[in-house]
Parts: sequence; C-alpha cells; structure tokens
Amino acid sequence: MSAEISEITDRAEQPVSTADRRREQRGWYFYDFACSVYSTSVLTVFLGPYLTATAKSAADPDGFVHPLGVPVRAGSVFAYAVSASVILAVVLMPVVGAAADRRGRKKPLLAAAAYTGAAATAGMFFLDGHRYLLGAMLLIVANASLSVSMVLYNAYLPQIAGPEERDRVSSRGWAFGYTSGAGVLVLNLILYSGHDSFGVSESTAVRICLASAGIWWGAFTLVPLRRLRDREVAGAAAAEARVGAGWRQLISTLRDMRARPLTLAFLAAYLIYNDGVQTVISQASVYGSEELGLDQDTLIVAVLLVQVLAVAGALGMGRLAQTYGAKRTILGSLAVWALILGAGFFLPAHEPVLFFALAGAIGTVLGGSQALSRSLFSHMVPSGKEAEYFSAYEMSDRGLSWLGPLVFGLAYQLTGSYRDAIISLVAFFAVGFVLLARVPVRAAVAAAGNPVPARI
Repeated sequence: MSAEISEITDRAEQPVSTADRRREQRGWYFYDFACSVYSTSVLTVFLGPYLTATAKSAADPDGFVHPLGVPVRAGSVFAYAVSASVILAVVLMPVVGAAADRRGRKKPLLAAAAYTGAAATAGMFFLDGHRYLLGAMLLIVANASLSVSMVLYNAYLPQIAGPEERDRVSSRGWAFGYTSGAGVLVLNLILYSGHDSFGVSESTAVRICLASAGIWWGAFTLVPLRRLRDREVAGAAAAEARVGAGWRQLISTLRDMRARPLTLAFLAAYLIYNDGVQTVISQASVYGSEELGLDQDTLIVAVLLVQVLAVAGALGMGRLAQTYGAKRTILGSLAVWALILGAGFFLPAHEPVLFFALAGAIGTVLGGSQALSRSLFSHMVPSGKEAEYFSAYEMSDRGLSWLGPLVFGLAYQLTGSYRDAIISLVAFFAVGFVLLARVPVRAAVAAAGNPVPARI
C-alpha cells in the first residue's frame, strides 16, 4: 500500500457514547432486515422456479432457449444468471470499496446500491409470458447491487462494535434479517396459497411477491441511512476518486494482504466453503421443484422453516462461539453442511416431511456460519482499511461465488439431473473445512494489529 493510501485511510475517529454506539448498531441491524427479504423471497423461493418455468415456456422442442444465438438448456438459465450477476459485482465492488475508504462516505454509496437493487426487484412484477431474458437481466442487476451494498454494510461492523462484542452484533444482524425474511414469507404464503380468493392468478401472485420484496428493501433501508454515520478520512479532499482507482486500490489491498498471509488464508477458506453455502441458498428451490417434484406451497413452508430456525441458529451459534470460539463453531457447521447435502442427494421425490427435516437442518447452521465468518474476519482487518478489506471479503462472500452456480448449471446442462449437481457441492465444504482448520486465527488477529479476544 502506498504512503498516500495509508495517509488517506487513517481514521480521524471521534469518541462516541455507549448510547450512540448502541443506536448505531440498531440502525445497522435494519439493513439486514431490509435486504434479506430479497434473498429469501426472490432468490431462494420464487424467482428460481418461476424464471425456470418462464424459460421453459420459451424453449424449443428440445428444451433449449437461444439468448444471443447460444443454445442454453432452459433449466440452467437461472443458475447462469446468478453467475453473471456475480461477475458484474466483481467489477463494481473494488471501485465502491475504494471510493468509500477514500472519501469516508459510505452512506450515499449504500443508498445508491440499495435503491438500484430495490428498483430492479420491484421491476420483476413485469416478468410474465416468455420474458425470461427480462427476468435474467433484472436478477443480474438486483443481485449485483445487493453484493455492492453489502461491502459497505459489512465495513461498518468494526467501526460500530468492539472486539469482544463483534460476534454478538454480527449474529444479531443476521437474526434481524431472518426475522424479516420469515415475516414477509408468511405474507407471501397467504397470498400465493389463496390467490384465487384475492382475485389474482398464480402468476400474478408470484410477481406481486417478487415486487413487494423490492418495496420492502427500499422502505427499511431508510432506517440505517438515518442512524449510521460516516467517519472522517484524513486527506480525503486531496484524494478524489478517479476512473480505475478502485481496481488500483484492490491491487494495493491484495498486496497489503500479502503482508498478512493469515488473513489471506482465511479469505481463501471462506471463498471455498461460502461458495457452497451461496449455491445451496440460490438453487434449493429449483432442486425441490424440478428434481423432487414439490409444489410451491411446500417450498415456501420449507424456506419459512429455514428462516425461523436461522434466527435461533444465528443467536445460538453466537453463544457457542463465546464458549468454544468462532473458528471451532464454524468448523462444526461445515461438517453439518456436508451431511445435509449428502442427505439431500438421497432424498426421495414427493416426500415433503423429509424435505422439511432437511430445511430445518439448513436453518440451524445457515445464519450462524455466515454471521460468525463475518465477525471472525472483522478481527483480521487493519484499522482504517475496513471498506477496502471488506470489498475483498464481499468478493469472497458474493463476488467470487460464481463457481458453485456455474458448476451446478453445467452439471444439469450435461446430465439433465439436479442430483448430480447437488452432490458436487460437498467438495466446497470439505475443502473449506481443511483450509480453515489450518488458519491460526489468534495469530492472524495479532498480525492485523488488533487486540486478540479472550476466545476466538
């Protein structure tokens, strides 16, 4: 990192009272509350099966659609769109992270990303007929916007929470998100199941559910925008963001990380196992509907079960981390993830009870594994480099999570079987487990110049 960048990212922090910090933390929770409805209702439940059905309705007799003249199996369109959204996010996130650190103004960038994503999601109301390309394009914009916004959102964590409270604060953020996801999903279930009594078609009910997630996302983003505060950055006036500055700073960040190889080792492990997590989240409904023959009501109830248990799981794993440390708790969750996928491969079709049991297991480990990974990484971030480091983290969290959906889509493209696709994801958790187990996290925290918590 150059001397200029080091000077720019030196924080001129002002002391804040405990009450102000708590207020800011509560505002921070509400961005999870706002955007998690997109992840739940859109990405996990409705859009995968609906976009797949829309693509199939536009397919030729062999089951292929031809965007830009390229033959694509209709059942792979959703997975490929998810991968494309991640590639777009990879391009944008370093630029946003650099601008946030250079100017110390995360909130305007957070607002721009959040409302772009919310608008694209609301626009999914117009996804009808054979408009699978419109659906794919809106998915790409919304998913990339969510990834960019999460760079900024996560970068607040080390600024609003001390080392000893970070696991708790991060876990509460996830719990807020899963609470909102569950609440909105109940409303979605009422509308979808009783669409006839509401005087709308099944397709219209789905499109209302999709669009309402965008409205929810935009409305509740107002809370963090009111409560979070931007930090001053020394020398910001002399460091105007320039075209290409984001990528130059990403390169500088990666070079800086080379001096902290243990932080880089954690990111490598996280990249692998989180790719598996993100793929399971985005493809679960497609697997349930297309391979297991489950109806939409069953899928909604299953995801609702995931949301309810994920709240308890995030809070419960946060408490386990206080006793056993975040690293050991995450390792335990990865072993459970591998067992879940193995069970999913052998799950018989048309058995909703067994699918609910699997959903319950996913909910138990989903929120906690993600919340603790975020808080563990925050300990390894040097002071004053939060946004740029969390830009790299977010590229691991969402930005580089293109491989799993791509492998999933290719497996179906080649074999026509979602079971072959789902079992391949076990490798992500196995490799991630081995890599994480080899990271000495206490040494990594100390190497970043941060105080080492009593238990980590």
